Parts: sequence; C-alpha cells; structure tokens
Amino acid sequence: MFGDDIVMLSRMQFGLTALYHFLFVPLTLGMTFILGIMESVYVMTGKEVYKDMVKFWGKLFGINFAMGVTTGLTLEFQFGTNWAYYSHYVGDIFGPLLAAEGWMAFFLESTFVGLFFFGWDRLSRVQHLVVTWLLAVGTSLSALWILIANGWMQYPVGAAFNYETLRMEMTSFADVFFNPVAQVKFVHTVAAGYVTGSMFVLGISSWYLLNKRDIGFARRSFSIASAFGLASVLSVIVLGDESGYTSGETQKMKLAAIEAEWDTHPAPAGFTVFGLPDQDNQKTDMALKVPYVLGLIATRSIDEDVKGLKDLREESVVRIESGMLAYDNLQKLRGGDLSAKAAFEAHKADLGYGLLLKKYTDKVIDADASTIQKAANDTIPKVAPLFWTFRIMVACGFIMLFIFAMTFYYCATRVADQKRWLLRMAVWCIPLPWIAAETGWFVAEVGRQPWTISGVLPTHMSVSSLSAGQLWFSIGGFALFYTILLIIELYLMLKYVRLGPSSLHTGRYCLEQQPA
Repeated sequence: MFGDDIVMLSRMQFGLTALYHFLFVPLTLGMTFILGIMESVYVMTGKEVYKDMVKFWGKLFGINFAMGVTTGLTLEFQFGTNWAYYSHYVGDIFGPLLAAEGWMAFFLESTFVGLFFFGWDRLSRVQHLVVTWLLAVGTSLSALWILIANGWMQYPVGAAFNYETLRMEMTSFADVFFNPVAQVKFVHTVAAGYVTGSMFVLGISSWYLLNKRDIGFARRSFSIASAFGLASVLSVIVLGDESGYTSGETQKMKLAAIEAEWDTHPAPAGFTVFGLPDQDNQKTDMALKVPYVLGLIATRSIDEDVKGLKDLREESVVRIESGMLAYDNLQKLRGGDLSAKAAFEAHKADLGYGLLLKKYTDKVIDADASTIQKAANDTIPKVAPLFWTFRIMVACGFIMLFIFAMTFYYCATRVADQKRWLLRMAVWCIPLPWIAAETGWFVAEVGRQPWTISGVLPTHMSVSSLSAGQLWFSIGGFALFYTILLIIELYLMLKYVRLGPSSLHTGRYCLEQQPA
C-alpha cells in the first residue's frame, strides 16, 4: 500500500506507536483520580474495604502504568529518528515542552508511583492519601506538557521564523502555554481519561455483580465509578462542544472536513448526522442534516458562516502564491540582499504554504498554475475517514452517557445489581472509551494534514533521511514488540480480575450483602 513512500511509512510508524501508547494513557489518567476518591473515603471512614479497593484497583493501575511508560519512551525518541528535520525546524519550541514532560513523568510522577505502592506501611493514612492525590496531579501535569506541544502543532502561536537560522523560534512562552487549542485539548483529553477509568471500574464491578462474587466490594466500586463517570462524560461532551468552537476559530479546514462541508451555506450551518462524502466530486451523497447545530457549535451564533472546503481551498491558493513570494525573498536574503527583508516580512506568514509546492517541484518560485492547484488540493485532508471516525467517537460518548446515567440512577435507588441487562451492557461496553479515544486522536492528527505544524511546516518536509527498508524493519519491530506488551497487559489484567478482591483477604467480600 505504501511502497517506498518515506513520508507515508514514517507517518504509519508514528501513528502505530502513538495508537498503541494511547491504549494505556487514558486508563492511567482516569485510575489515579478514582484511586484518590476511594482512598479519601477510606481516610474519612476508616473502613478497610475502601483501603482494599485502593490496593486492588491500584494493582491494575500499576500494570497499565508500566506498559504506558514503556511505549511512551520509544514514541518520543521517534522525533529524533524519523522526524529529524521537524526536530531541527521547531526544536526551540518543542524541546522545552518535551523536557518539561520528561521531568514531570520521570521525576514527579514516577516518585509518587513508588511511594503509592511501597508506602502503605511506612506512611500514615493522611500522608499516603496526599501521595495518591499528588500522583493524580502529577499524571495530569505530565499529560499537560504533551498536549501543549500537540496543541502548538495544531495552532502555532508564540513563535516566529528566523530567516538567519531557518528555524522557528519561541517569542512568548506564555502564548505557547496558554494556547487556546492546547488548553481545550488538555481538559478534553484528561476528562476522557476519567471516563476510561470509570468505565473500566464499572464494567469489572458489573462482572462481579453478575457472578454474585465480592458483592460488597463490587457495589462500592460500582457506585464510585458511576458517579465519577457521569460527571466525567458530561464534562467530555461539554468540552467537546468547546473544542468544536475552537476549531471553528483556528482550524477551519479541519472542521469543514470533519463535517464534509464542501460549500459555504447561508448561516447558520446544519450538522450532517449521516452522509457519504465523495471527495473526488466534492459532494456528500444522502446527507441528513440537523439545521442550525453546526453554526451554533462552530460560531456560537446564528448569523456567521461556516466556510466550506471549496472556499477554504481557494484561500489556500492565495496563500500559496503569497508563500512563493516569501520563499523568493528568503532566497534573496540568504544570498545577502537585505533589501528583500521588507518584502519577506510582508509575506512571511505564508511561507509554509509556499513550501507545500516542494512536494511537486524544487523550483518553488517558478511553479505554474497546475502545480499550485495540486498543492491547494493537498490542503484538504481526507474527508471520509475524518467524517466517520468523528461520528464513531460521538456515538461512543452518548452510549457511555446513557450507561453512566442509568447506573447512577439505579445506584441512587439501590437496585443497580438487580438490573442485569444494565450490568451486561456495562461489561460489553468496557472497550468504548478506548474506541472513542483512538478515533478522537485520529481526527485530531489526520485532520491537521498536510501539515506537521499547521500552516508552517508541511509533513512531507519533516521526515528524516531514511530508506524504505529501514522503516519497514522498524515498523515490524515496533508492531511485534508492542503487540507482545499488549498481550502481557491483557493477560495480567485478566489474571488479577479473575482472582478478584477476595484474593487480598480470602472470603471477606464474597458473602457481604449490605448496600454500599
């Protein structure tokens, strides 16, 4: 499928390792806060069952955390091995963010993980509770820096191109840190992690209740997961709406591709619930729209347009032509002609669009109309995959909202373990948050194409000088290694779930029938 295309092979390898890594990240984010809630109840009530809940679910968290660290290390190394020009071009901005993430992950987070597991007999109840909550905060802070870096790739602010070094350089750390796209991505991703942890605990607790084992333990875990999960999934939906509004302001092409909006319609735009996007003919067959919804999400108004892909493509043509002038004047500056500086500064913001032409010609300034049209076509991402993965993500979210709402209601009325249909549904829907997370990641990253850094650095210019053989070898190695890690995690998880909380104290919870 990919042949000897170095760019596609590099993207495939990074995508593969990122998808594997993101199987572990959401559960880590969610479980730390659930453990903090459980241990808080233990400290307040003194009931040993809550301490055992922290230890049992903490054991499953520890297995997942170890796998997440292993896969995350190789992911970060790929910036230097497979994306060398990218690392050179934006290292001034990206390097400090990755360094901060490494400091959080390997010093703060790892330290508290050790204290969490080995501090039970060495710390007081309150001290261990503080450690657990610091672990939760540290895990989220570790994610923060990665998401700030990714948010900057989506919406590069606080940086400028230096024609003397031919690199992007940071001009304002505050602008990078408070990037609106990064902040929305952070809270949305972390909340999705909370949903993942809640669904994990809820589903396994439901399995115990269905099998009438560890009932007292399972009821308490079920109640905490349903309440925390309901709050989390509502947060994800609200923050998803905010993400749509942010995309409407900063990533118009991505938003239009997600919605398969080919034409700019009179405001307010309708939301396409179902359709069959046809990119070749630039239309969506069998489109079923809900009036007003997209306009309200993307613009928070009923009188502002949501631009279609055709109009955005024409804007790209204008920016490519401006980028050609930027590239021409940059070459003059590099040759010592300082009189070209004013012209370069006037067109500098579109330099990245000019670089899109390098996919088709080495002589950017001599590109003809047909070449410009090819580059402009590239600015539209693949619409059908984005359209459907986004809707899969949304569908998963609303199914989980239903599950958490029902389980919370039945927990409040103390009849949850009698609703066997709901318990079965909770068990079967354990994979849903992972499906939602992976499809969400796909939408975010594929929707940014053809850019590594939106509007600044095209993906085809970002790769290292590698051969197809080297990439195929490393792809095979990563796929094999990560698959083995995933099998090990699933084996260990299933082993300890089958043993159950009774393995901590034989028989303690098996016959306990009182309500949580």
